Amino acid sequence: MWVFPLGAGVVALFFAGLLVRQWFSRRRPHQAVWGAALLMYAVASLALFLGALEGWSTGEFRVYWLFGAILNVPYLLLGEVYLLARRRAIADGLFVVLLFLTAFAVSVVRTAAIVGTLSKDLPLGKDVFGDGSLAHRLAQYYAYPAYFLLIAACVWSVRAMRGRPDLRDRFVGTLLIALGATIAAIGSGVGAGLDVVPLFSVGLLAGVAVMFWGFLRASRSGARPSGY
Repeated sequence: MWVFPLGAGVVALFFAGLLVRQWFSRRRPHQAVWGAALLMYAVASLALFLGALEGWSTGEFRVYWLFGAILNVPYLLLGEVYLLARRRAIADGLFVVLLFLTAFAVSVVRTAAIVGTLSKDLPLGKDVFGDGSLAHRLAQYYAYPAYFLLIAACVWSVRAMRGRPDLRDRFVGTLLIALGATIAAIGSGVGAGLDVVPLFSVGLLAGVAVMFWGFLRASRSGARPSGY
């Protein structure tokens, strides 16, 4: 099933480049943050591709775990906050906090002891780093709350934009972002938890495709709903 992580990595890398290009022309911070999130998605997917194709190395698994399981969703959330927050200072403050959390996660994952085997096609963090270890728990501490906050932000923004024809693109885009994140979350949670590699791999590709479709739609509109 290595072809789907490869496809997800290529798609995410291409889309990250487009978002960064948009940022250079429009200077909207959510585009830069989403570009970084998609770059992380690409790096994690390509690490999974290499691990599934030729067997995992410790370096490949650390990269996959750090950028895919821990950091990716918080940066997706930060992009959504930059898009929706009425006061830029709120998003900037969250960005500073996330930078510190990123440095901490990098340090923990880089130095974490490998106590389990990497022989499976899709090793679990609890098996590799040890169930209950900090490197394993960081995925739960970072990604789980960020995912639910991302979905909550999407639902809140959809309700605020309902009935606004001038914000139809942002309305549809926000729904697609939530849907894509959910597809990726279900694929990773169920696929990894039950060791169903095809579900995990297909979920990676489908999730990033739907999310980026949402990013493009949401970025078309320059206006914001009243109260944002």
